[in-house]
Amino acid sequence: MEVPTEVITCCGVDCGISFAVPLWWIQGKRCNHSYFYCPNGHHQHFTGESELEKVRRERDLARQQIERAEQEASEALEKAFKAERATRRLKKRAAGGTCPCCQRTFSNMAQHMQKQHADFIAEEINVVPLRAKK
Repeated sequence: MEVPTEVITCCGVDCGISFAVPLWWIQGKRCNHSYFYCPNGHHQHFTGESELEKVRRERDLARQQIERAEQEASEALEKAFKAERATRRLKKRAAGGTCPCCQRTFSNMAQHMQKQHADFIAEEINVVPLRAKK
């Protein structure tokens, strides 16, 4: 039974000898980056990223991206809940006659807003109601 081999060439400056090694051996050296010697005794090792290392790096990167996206979604949802809560609070206070600018209560707030806060422009915010968390 013949063992599958791969031919590699020494990276030594003046060496350049080619030699065959078993396929399982060279795969191990590429994965763990351990040192080996050519037949002339030159010290060398593989420095590039192995396929397994590339896959692991890509997997870790994908996990980080998923976690970041989930965190951003959670933060956006929390921000939307806070904005909706603030909007409800202002609407409730305005319905009770409390001025949103000076925080005082008036029986005729429409008249107060026209006289005291004519430059105030209440912008209509399009808020999509969110479902409550279960």
